[in-house]
Amino acid sequence: MNKQQVIELYEKYVMPTYAKTPVAFKKGKGVWIWDVAGKKYLDFFAAGWGVQALGHCNPYIVRAIKKQVAQSIHLSNNFYHEQQAKLAEKLIKSSFPGKVFFSNSGAEANEAAFKLARKWGNPERNEIISTDRSFHGRTIATATATGQKRISEGFGPLPEGFVRVPFNDFSAVESAVSSKTVAIILEPIQGEGGVRPLTVEYLQAVRSLCDKKNILLIFDEVQTGMGRTGKLFAYEHFGVKPDILTLAKPLGGGFPIGATIAATKIADTLQPGTHGSTFAGSPLACVAALAVFEAIEKEKLLKNANAMGAYLKKRLLALKKKFPFIKEVRGIGLMVGIELTMEGKGIYEECLKKSLLINCTQGNVLRIMPPINVKKKEIDKAIGILDSVLQGV
Repeated sequence: MNKQQVIELYEKYVMPTYAKTPVAFKKGKGVWIWDVAGKKYLDFFAAGWGVQALGHCNPYIVRAIKKQVAQSIHLSNNFYHEQQAKLAEKLIKSSFPGKVFFSNSGAEANEAAFKLARKWGNPERNEIISTDRSFHGRTIATATATGQKRISEGFGPLPEGFVRVPFNDFSAVESAVSSKTVAIILEPIQGEGGVRPLTVEYLQAVRSLCDKKNILLIFDEVQTGMGRTGKLFAYEHFGVKPDILTLAKPLGGGFPIGATIAATKIADTLQPGTHGSTFAGSPLACVAALAVFEAIEKEKLLKNANAMGAYLKKRLLALKKKFPFIKEVRGIGLMVGIELTMEGKGIYEECLKKSLLINCTQGNVLRIMPPINVKKKEIDKAIGILDSVLQGV
């Protein structure tokens, strides 16, 4: 099918819930992706919000799925299977002592975190604090927790029990805590909110507050987890551990899977019948995630993410000196935002025309998240394209 035929089928049969870019992709390999006409693009957005953290069709993941699909695709969560057991063990040994609930997406992972927190705190405590410009998902509860009105607008009445405070403002979160507060959810680095890292001082102060008030600290690492920042989990940069950690996007290397990790003290809160997900933690999803861990370890991708993240930021800071409309370059590892003094949509669109995929969020922040196995020559090519586009602004 050509691009127009694909678009026509979408317009006729698919709900218009996404602002579509008029490109129809067909295949990908590594940092490259091809459209139906055979045009080749450099993917510096990891196939959308960092999902393909190991690049397209990573050989570790492809081999694992091919082997597993011939044995079993789906198994009920009323039974045991070794792939889920192995992945749960891997996640816990890689993070902190506790247990895992598996799901299919980041929104589901956060929903599970909310239910777990409320079950643990009810009936006296059920309020959850989040920050402005945060993004936690598009279900009713996660959209309510999200600190962006456009995400929840039009879906009222929204559920009660969610309180939002200014970003990176400890006095605000301290003032918002009440006798009803059961949890605080934070993204160590806001992605959709403009690639805004929290400060070490803020996170450590919030951790101390949670310890003092017996409040659960939830880290939403749906976008920042699995090596994106140069460490397996972003919270490792801050010297702070959460009580609940949520993961998804890069965890399956392109295959849908989410995980909610709960510390030992609350790990058994959700008992049989209190929560579930039919397709969650399937053998296919679990072997894909295990392959992601294997690739990260064998290919030393955390080291690569650190080195290439530093190189990417160096090249971007050089552009900042060259172009006065670049206000700030920020981020950690291979999660970088370029804040502009103007709208960024036109720059994103021109990069696309020149075969470079990036993203624009919050209107004026260019978000760049290549695969964590990206090479220097690929960064150089991306910077060259971006430079040429910025010269035309």
